Amino acid sequence: MTSRSRGTSARGRVLIAAASATALLTVAACGGSSGGSDGGGDDPIVIGISLPLTGDFSEPGKGVQRGYEAWAQIVNEDGGLLGRQVELKILDDQSNADRVVADYEVLIAQDEVDLVFGPFSTRLVVPSARIAQEYGMLFVEPAGAAAEVFEQGFDNLFYAAPAIADDHYNNLADYILALPEAERPETVAVAAMDDPFAQGTAYGLRDKLAEGGLEVLVDEVYPPNTTDFSPIAAKIADSGADVVIGGTQYQDAVNLIVALQQLGYQPELAAFSTAPTNPEFSAAIGAKTEGILSPTGYTPDAAWPSNADFVERYTEIHGNPPGEDEANAYTTGQVVAAAVEAVGCAEQGDCQQQLVDWLHENEVDTVVGPLTWDATGKPQGAHLIQQYVDGEITIVLPEDTAEAAPIFPKPEW
Repeated sequence: MTSRSRGTSARGRVLIAAASATALLTVAACGGSSGGSDGGGDDPIVIGISLPLTGDFSEPGKGVQRGYEAWAQIVNEDGGLLGRQVELKILDDQSNADRVVADYEVLIAQDEVDLVFGPFSTRLVVPSARIAQEYGMLFVEPAGAAAEVFEQGFDNLFYAAPAIADDHYNNLADYILALPEAERPETVAVAAMDDPFAQGTAYGLRDKLAEGGLEVLVDEVYPPNTTDFSPIAAKIADSGADVVIGGTQYQDAVNLIVALQQLGYQPELAAFSTAPTNPEFSAAIGAKTEGILSPTGYTPDAAWPSNADFVERYTEIHGNPPGEDEANAYTTGQVVAAAVEAVGCAEQGDCQQQLVDWLHENEVDTVVGPLTWDATGKPQGAHLIQQYVDGEITIVLPEDTAEAAPIFPKPEW
């Protein structure tokens, strides 16, 4: 490990960093002595992270932050990694790709962090993964699911979730196309944020339904900062499409759904990526969530060995169970921790390649299930499909893991 000097930090202490006016430095339970040494000694393992805590992706970005911080707290309570406490250094990239590049440059080259975790959103993952690759750093990330992430030639990147964006809706597509012909919807309307992840989820489902014979009547793309959805909602409502697909993050989904409801549009099926899994979604939409669908890589009720402990301890910290963003961040920590403990190191230099090689060759048990990856870092699993049933977000597909039967057609909203 590169030698460095640090002052002793108290367990759980939160500091404001001077790296930038908006940078946030979270020290998650260090408890070590100051002054680095080649073997790490009692120094904390410092993990550098850049997240969109402000800007377009701030809502899910804060969820990822909660997941990372919960992981650090729980790991430290259980003795740390390699017998050392972990310390998170988190910078706010403001949802800006140029800023995220600068952040990881600072974290790796200037601050000399031992490890890095990835940011939120494909827009920020791709440029930051390039920086990590240039410095030879392992790069496990919780939210870069678009296909383009895995087409860049990265050999150090691993996505900490069951499936990439294009495959998130596979179980829903199979369900729709298996309906009796007389019951099957015939037409589709799509609205997607100009974002690789959001478009990937929407277009994966759109294309599978189109291949199955459904006609796409509306196919709109909007900028990430869109707030007025009345023109797009009018096109969708005027089309009368049986199925509406939203390639969305959070606030855009809320605004689009409200606009559609105000126009009296009543689709037979409504699917929106990401937003319905957010704890604030129901309050934002009101009592009109029934039947809304969303893919998810996580449920707090999953029986995976580490999940019950995670849910219990996360709930103790925050007063509510974790959502998908929190779980994917926690999974990122689990994946990196598994490699660190197996290889026996956590530092810049040759250690990083050892960590990468170990993950390419091994399966890791996580709160989202066992994960393995292909050579591009693409996970080899599938997402669940959730739906609001009796006011609660519930797993409805695939059938062997369903908590309730799918509702089709969707009740009026």
